[in-house]
Amino acid sequence: MNVARLAAVDAPQAARLLSEVRDATLSGQRARIAPRPVIEQSWGRMLRSGVDPDRDFRSGLLSSDEVRRRREESPLRHVLPVLREGLLSVADVAQHIMVVADADGRVLWREGAPPVLRKADGLGFELGADWREDVVGTNGVGTPAVVRRPVQVFAAEHFVRSHSSWTCTGAPITDPRDGRLIGVVDVSGPLETMHPATLAWVDSVAKLAEARLRELHLYALERLRSVAAPVLARLDGRALAVDRDGWTAAVSGMPYVRRVALPKSLAPGRRWLPSLGPCAVEPLAGGWLLRVTEEPLGTTTRIALDLARPGRPTLTVSGSAGSWSRELSPRHAELLYLLTAHRSGRGAAELAGDLFGDPSRTVTVRAEMSRIRRYSGELLQHRPYRFRDDAEIEVLLPDDPRDLLPSSTAPAITRSRAVSRGGGPAAR
Repeated sequence: MNVARLAAVDAPQAARLLSEVRDATLSGQRARIAPRPVIEQSWGRMLRSGVDPDRDFRSGLLSSDEVRRRREESPLRHVLPVLREGLLSVADVAQHIMVVADADGRVLWREGAPPVLRKADGLGFELGADWREDVVGTNGVGTPAVVRRPVQVFAAEHFVRSHSSWTCTGAPITDPRDGRLIGVVDVSGPLETMHPATLAWVDSVAKLAEARLRELHLYALERLRSVAAPVLARLDGRALAVDRDGWTAAVSGMPYVRRVALPKSLAPGRRWLPSLGPCAVEPLAGGWLLRVTEEPLGTTTRIALDLARPGRPTLTVSGSAGSWSRELSPRHAELLYLLTAHRSGRGAAELAGDLFGDPSRTVTVRAEMSRIRRYSGELLQHRPYRFRDDAEIEVLLPDDPRDLLPSSTAPAITRSRAVSRGGGPAAR
């Protein structure tokens, strides 16, 4: 069933039909028409996580100071002009609103038609509200954040019944440098105001925002490069200039590395960095100067791969030299999970078969593994790809195996979900 076209032709009929589908599915009966797969999978996650479809639960709003702080720290602030230009003019005429939420599902910006804003207030769709999927059910902010692709949620496709008069269309915005989720842009309004082309429209504007972020990143690196060049020219040995997130602007006396994994709180002084070893860290305008020293390397003692939160996989490395964490892209989370399941190692062809069901796709695997090794340094070895033998590894998995990497369609991940559901190991 093409829900978008039906809603455009006859919104009341679409609402009634979707309500029947929802009621039948959630009561365990066979519906006349099956829900769309992305909606059915989301409903399954909601039932497993205990969201009540008949209760409109709302967590506390963020304070105005906290909203302001998050706005100032969010990279989304740099692309608001792109989002407004691409969405607001049409949204206002069509009686929609534009909502921009951060990676935690918190609403940071909300603009558009005043009557629709007032209706949104009644649903709790306010500044500072928490619209994660596991808090308020299937919706156009939380669900795209979990599945990492654009999603349109029509009327009774919302899991919580009180949201069934509403329709949301959301698209994730990811960091173009590493695929990390940084937020979701959503266009929302009453069912009868939505158009079949809304999904493609919102997705295209989200991609424009990502392109703008890429431009800004390259411009910032060029500025840092101009500052670092005369400094590096006076130094002997290995050194590099990186921005605050570890992206390399310039190097001296060593091969170019795209990015260096940095601790969350880096300060000047002698520090151990996973891909470089011991370094002298000095501040630069817009970044850091890292001078590699020859002291003995620190020893990593523990690696934690956290997959317990759908849509937010994280790698944390800790040891005597300190600790650092990194949010992973869906592809990197898949690869690292597979390597935890095969401690003896996995070749490129084997990983290609695991991911794509096609052992010949080794070029893609090698490219992704090269990116992972740039920030993991000595933690990963190759030929075959594997974690270091002395590494202590912990994998944190969701309570229900069906929530393991929910956006993944990799054959090996699908098999892993099935094995765990059948009584296999749930965590290591």
